[in-house]
Amino acid sequence: MTGWNELAWFATFVNVALKSTAVLGAAWLVAFLMRGRSAAARHLVWTAAAAAVLALPFLSVTLPILPVPVAGALLPDVSVVFQTAATARADVAVSRGTQQSIMSSAAQPAPWRPDWRLSLMLLWAAGAVAALMQMLVTCARIWRLRRAAMPSTDGDLSKVLAKGLGISHPVEVLETGQGLMPMTFGILRPAVFMPSDAAGWSDERRRIVLLHELAHVRRGDTTTQLLARVALILNWWNPLAWKAWREFLKERERATDDLVLHAGARPSDYAGHLLEVARTMQAAPALGWAAVAMARRSQLEGRLLAILDSRVNRNAGGRASALIAVLIAIAIVAPFAAVRAQDRASQAIPPDVDATMRAAAAQKNHEILDKAAAAFEALRQYETAQKLLEESVAIREEVEGKQSVDYGVGLMKIADVEKKRHHGKEAEVFYTKALAVLGDRPESAPALMYLGLRKKNLAEAIDYFERAQSLDPALAGPAKTWMALIRERQQNPGEAELLYKSALAVEKPDSIDALNTMQLYARFLKEQGREDDTALKTAIAELSGKLYRSAVAQTNLDVVRIGSAGVTAPSLIYKLDPEYTEEARFAKYWGTVVLYIEVGPDGIARNIRVVKGIGLGLDECAITAIEKWRFKPATKDGAPVTVEAHVEVNFRLL
Repeated sequence: MTGWNELAWFATFVNVALKSTAVLGAAWLVAFLMRGRSAAARHLVWTAAAAAVLALPFLSVTLPILPVPVAGALLPDVSVVFQTAATARADVAVSRGTQQSIMSSAAQPAPWRPDWRLSLMLLWAAGAVAALMQMLVTCARIWRLRRAAMPSTDGDLSKVLAKGLGISHPVEVLETGQGLMPMTFGILRPAVFMPSDAAGWSDERRRIVLLHELAHVRRGDTTTQLLARVALILNWWNPLAWKAWREFLKERERATDDLVLHAGARPSDYAGHLLEVARTMQAAPALGWAAVAMARRSQLEGRLLAILDSRVNRNAGGRASALIAVLIAIAIVAPFAAVRAQDRASQAIPPDVDATMRAAAAQKNHEILDKAAAAFEALRQYETAQKLLEESVAIREEVEGKQSVDYGVGLMKIADVEKKRHHGKEAEVFYTKALAVLGDRPESAPALMYLGLRKKNLAEAIDYFERAQSLDPALAGPAKTWMALIRERQQNPGEAELLYKSALAVEKPDSIDALNTMQLYARFLKEQGREDDTALKTAIAELSGKLYRSAVAQTNLDVVRIGSAGVTAPSLIYKLDPEYTEEARFAKYWGTVVLYIEVGPDGIARNIRVVKGIGLGLDECAITAIEKWRFKPATKDGAPVTVEAHVEVNFRLL
């Protein structure tokens, strides 16, 4: 499965929202500082801000991302998130004939929870779609009005006035219904709508009204209104966007008034005609979504004061000024740097496997093979590591014998690798052989833990866990947690709670084991109808955040980021779903793992790290699966490069 998932869309939404707010805030500050300049200049500021806001979703990273808990708690600023899922039955490979089985009952499906991220995005989309539909409906109404309108008798006067304003293209003057506010509509073929009442106006009033509407055409206000309206639609939730819209309208009308006065209209006469038109004509606010009306009563007082104030700066701008302002704004928010990929040196390659085996066999030294196997295991090349360990066990058998501790330890190492390869049956066989050899020694504690999870009899399982914690105190926390789960299934909540608390008391406070125990304990309390443990919820949130920040702090900064200029995102061409662990089935545990990956020029994911883990071996399962994924690599200017991405793995029990 490729593409963007919910987290990626939400991260993009948050980033664009923050950047849009920053742009609008900067525009408000600039407009405030320019309060002594002309209305046309301030209108250019708001027009440029609208253009920048619209450009943000389509440009690469522009403004620095502001750190906020909501966005940061999800994942760092990585532009591509891939998604996969792992599902399993809680009762796989378990006898159904006994009700005493630890995993005999089917796991309850994960309870539905409202997804607040998705809800927020759907709410935003619903508001934007509703506003866009309203604008489109208004445009359709005005187009019908235009087709039904008759040419006005003021067409000749309009041509004279348009020529005086420097308008070279034709502008239709149409006659609409009685009492309708004069307005301008159309971008490529602008038209001025005059009410039928205009036939009874004085020649001076018709000239003033036409001059005002043609000034809108001269300034290109129908185009900039569409720009600002779409910006408002996309940011309808933002109070600052509504503030910007009101300022945009106010400065536009004042700039138009200034242009009319520049054309020779006397301020007192113009103010009188404007007041009378606003008083007698119907405003039709709904049409303001698509057309530019002559007067809004809410802005009238300020406009009249500005018209009559001889100290006001009335320098006029035009269509060219608006275009230049828009281009400058987009240039400012466009990507200003591109991160270049730097190929990291490959990790050290181990000695040749065959040569290592021959050398170890000749010296009868199993430690050489153990060290080489550990190196391959660190590279997650488990098959090679297992071959080396099998040869190591053969040397241990030859030198020390089948009943030696060294031989038993060798079997444990093979079992550990089989467990990491998710070969459950093979791991069980090797752990059982190792336990038979080692007996009650500290080295056998991991075998007891693994075999205890697979025991069908509750008493035997608890015995294994108790032996494990007595042999290795470091495993006391997980052992107590598993025993708590057993007591929970035995309908013994009192002892289960004591075991959960005991596990937390011995586990390292900042460990993933402690987080696992807290999460299982919280689930237990919820099932007992006790969801008010605020301290536990706070501890889970704090530890999750600490582990997350620790993982993010290791994120490399020398890879190309999606969004840089000329960079295309990788695409997934082969996917393998992760497996479920015995521990997770035992605990009936589910959750989501988020991994940081770097997709190289060869399409292979490397440097995989857990950003958000859930433990119980599921993190390792996710990594093992992602290592087998293959991508079509990302490119920069056509050449393959290394980029960073995230993978979200959803583990669910059926």
